[in-house]
Amino acid sequence: MNIIIWTIIACEIGFWVVIALGLITRYFFKNKRLGFFFLALTPILDLILLIVTAVDLTNGATATQVHAIAAVYLGISVVFGKSMIQWADERFLYYFQKGPQPRWKSGYEYARHSLKGSLKHLVAFVIGVGFLVTMIYLINDPTRTETLQSMLQVWALVLGIDFAISLSYFIWPRAEKPR
Repeated sequence: MNIIIWTIIACEIGFWVVIALGLITRYFFKNKRLGFFFLALTPILDLILLIVTAVDLTNGATATQVHAIAAVYLGISVVFGKSMIQWADERFLYYFQKGPQPRWKSGYEYARHSLKGSLKHLVAFVIGVGFLVTMIYLINDPTRTETLQSMLQVWALVLGIDFAISLSYFIWPRAEKPR
């Protein structure tokens, strides 16, 4: 299997492992500094993926869907990383520390929340496209970068669908949570 695939898998697993270590250290062992250290390791995983992808492509590899997914992963991780950690923190507190139950959003509050997520997706798209365009420019061989260019189109379509769904919540608001 391609080294980029394994790196993406390792980075995703590593992301959740360091979050779990950070939360366990923070709440079970009451060591906030060490917990913060573990949580701060998440951007290092992104850096590792970026380096491995760049080295693979500069060594002459033809860009594949996996290289394109690495760019998508990086864009999403940079933009959504903090909110994913916050999401995990809220659930960890609720399930393991008897903290407050995470709030269920509905109606226009959920519509605004969803649109905010779509706007974050747009920022992730811009960052990921930046990585893709940089790879296309540096490789400078259209036959080796076809896949990267097609990923731009697919991701733009996904982004459009994301915005359409978010905007639909303003027309058909999400119902209250069933009791």
